[in-house]
Amino acid sequence: MDMMKKVPVREQDPKVRATNFEEVCLGYNEEEARAEASRCLKCKNPKCVGGCPVSIDIPGFIKEVQEGNYEEAAKVIAKSSALPAVCGRVCPQESQCEGQCIRGIKGEPISIGKLERFVADWSRENGFVPAAPEKTNGRKVAVIGSGPSGVTCAGDLAKMGYEVTIFEALHEPGGVLTYGIPEFRLPKEGVVQPEIDNVRKLGVKIETDVIIGKSVTIDDLLDEEGFEAVFIGSGAGLPMFMGIPGENANGVFSANEYLTRSNLMKAFRDDYDTPIVAGKKVAVVGGGNVAMDAARTALRLGADVHIVYRRSEAELPARAEEVHHAKEEGIIFNLLTNPIEILTDGNGWVNGMKCIKMELGEPDASGRRRPVAIEGSEFVIEVDTVIMSLGTSPNPLISATTKGLETNRRKCIVAEESNGKTTKEGVYAGGDAVTGAATVILAMEAGRAGARGIHEYLSGQGE
Repeated sequence: MDMMKKVPVREQDPKVRATNFEEVCLGYNEEEARAEASRCLKCKNPKCVGGCPVSIDIPGFIKEVQEGNYEEAAKVIAKSSALPAVCGRVCPQESQCEGQCIRGIKGEPISIGKLERFVADWSRENGFVPAAPEKTNGRKVAVIGSGPSGVTCAGDLAKMGYEVTIFEALHEPGGVLTYGIPEFRLPKEGVVQPEIDNVRKLGVKIETDVIIGKSVTIDDLLDEEGFEAVFIGSGAGLPMFMGIPGENANGVFSANEYLTRSNLMKAFRDDYDTPIVAGKKVAVVGGGNVAMDAARTALRLGADVHIVYRRSEAELPARAEEVHHAKEEGIIFNLLTNPIEILTDGNGWVNGMKCIKMELGEPDASGRRRPVAIEGSEFVIEVDTVIMSLGTSPNPLISATTKGLETNRRKCIVAEESNGKTTKEGVYAGGDAVTGAATVILAMEAGRAGARGIHEYLSGQGE
């Protein structure tokens, strides 16, 4: 075995997986996991831990995997993460823990994410559940949203002895894990729901179909329902659009709507009649992970798919692995291309998208070179469906119905990064509701910070 190279991970063949919604990556078996774990240098100053937003003891759990002590490995991870099977699949490890791995300086970094996934999957298959607290302290905390930040905050507070209730607007818990990430990247029944169930087993209650700001307000929770603190982890579900002509045509979706219909309404199952316009020729506008998810979903629903992105491949914000998988599956990339109008037929349905070619100019505020239109380079892509994947912002319903809760110009809730404290006493927030759309692991980091902040706040009132 070449210690400088990762143990390869098995995947479905691209031609086969392009026609199904089964998981693309098949993960490690025991032999492969132990072999990969043996590559770890067991650094005295493990930089990988510093690269993990929730500070998992990475060398600690990898050592247990190498020795075949999978339950001990699971216990190590459980101290820091409530969602290891999720994180092992969707975290951008290459820019976080693996990006800091010392082994990666001269060779390939340890496959930390794949090892975390192996431990989490082993735990689920062998019935390992993190230990619940022996008793509660009788103090009630409300958590708004059952996505990564809410679930993490709730899990940490439950371990400290608090009585936690999560309020979820949709009819299934999980937030973006359930409705935003496709089945082929993150199986719902096999991975997401078991991890949510583990949080329930810590004593956390989850109430679905409760829209905070409509069904009940934050002030109601604090003043009438007996909750002593509230954590807002409601995510960023309000899609952005370009504002170009034709954007209101039939056959134009936000990526949010498209993926939600596919996930919650089970478009990936043959026995469901899901109300979704599958489309035969689909253009997805954007270059992030969500754009890749929407494009690869449309492909599996039978479409020829184009990714339309105004910068070059080097600037694509999506994970390299997702771009690689999309290309393998046959998705066409129209780079340095920007839509300027969506064309329609006589009945108001999309029948084309007018685009213009771009070139890269001077760097903008983000440090990336600004795309500049090339005059006279307009052309039309023939499509019947357009999916806009341009980012999201928080829904303003909560901030509009909560007195004293400050937001910024992007409608994001203002909160302290270290502890989630907002401008309203007893109310804490984190994740996409504060930062705008970001990654699952950063939302989890914010959930942990919020739990610490709430514990400090309630401790100060005398427990």
